[in-house]
Amino acid sequence: MLTKAAVLGTGAMGTVLAQVLASNGIHVALWGRRAEQVAALLTWRENRRYLPGIRLSERILPTDDAARALAHAELVFSAVPCQFLRATWERLGPYVGAGVPICSVTKGIETETLARPSQIIDAHVGDNPLAVLSGPSIAPELARCLPATVVVASSSPAVAKLVQSVLSNSAFRVYTNPDVLGVELAGALKNVIAIAAGILDGLRAGDNAKAALLTRGLVEITRLGVALGARQETFVGLAGVGDLVTTCVSPLGRNRSAGERIGRGASVEQVIRESPAVIEGIPTTRAVLALARRCQVEMPITRAVHAVLFEHKPPLEAITELMNRPPKAEEPW
Repeated sequence: MLTKAAVLGTGAMGTVLAQVLASNGIHVALWGRRAEQVAALLTWRENRRYLPGIRLSERILPTDDAARALAHAELVFSAVPCQFLRATWERLGPYVGAGVPICSVTKGIETETLARPSQIIDAHVGDNPLAVLSGPSIAPELARCLPATVVVASSSPAVAKLVQSVLSNSAFRVYTNPDVLGVELAGALKNVIAIAAGILDGLRAGDNAKAALLTRGLVEITRLGVALGARQETFVGLAGVGDLVTTCVSPLGRNRSAGERIGRGASVEQVIRESPAVIEGIPTTRAVLALARRCQVEMPITRAVHAVLFEHKPPLEAITELMNRPPKAEEPW
């Protein structure tokens, strides 16, 4: 029976995962790169920046000492934002024990290399088996023990079942899936659509527009995922449509909320500057469009979001251009 785990990253999701593990009787080292954040966790026993009011379990030990966090870990969860992941694992990789499974919960794509989080981690560890956890999992709801269901994917059934067993409880249900590529891509790509959903909210475009966006956004996500080798079925599961719906409708979602502010007239720079946490969908939009071009996959919604974020196109103009695209069949005759 697994008794010790490490969680890397003191953001909302890292803190929640540590809480879930601790509630299941596991002792958790919660590693953070900033000494002041770790000191605050130790002093207040709550993550006042991301999850105020949620007291940390006594089984959680916050630390900024990587060697201490990873020395005896039997399972490691990586919850570091994607664009900081490579530097983190260059530093921490040597401390992970041989053969210790690593589960990534990061949802993004590295802009410089177009690498997925699990690929970045794999480049900095030895023979450690990898898994990916994704699905509809808004952290503040998980922290309040509201019901949630996610999926863990791994090429190793034993590792997937291990992650499933240590996380599952009456409020958190975990399914397994062999499609690592699809689960990881779905988690990253839905953030781009969530920004678009927020822009619609900011423009007060209505529920009809939001429904159309989610539907056609899922088509885009699936189209690119399948082109890259993922299973089509994955995108109608928890990691795909499940996470897409939650991220696009929840007022707690960072990507949707960022898009809403942009739709109301805030600049992208202002939204990034004033956000307390990383908005993964913004850099991921660059990476997704680059992948789409590489694979020659049409992604008009992603292209429109990119134009708003990086080409200073007014949101209303981008939406109007999407609506005025030439008519086509939803499915070929």
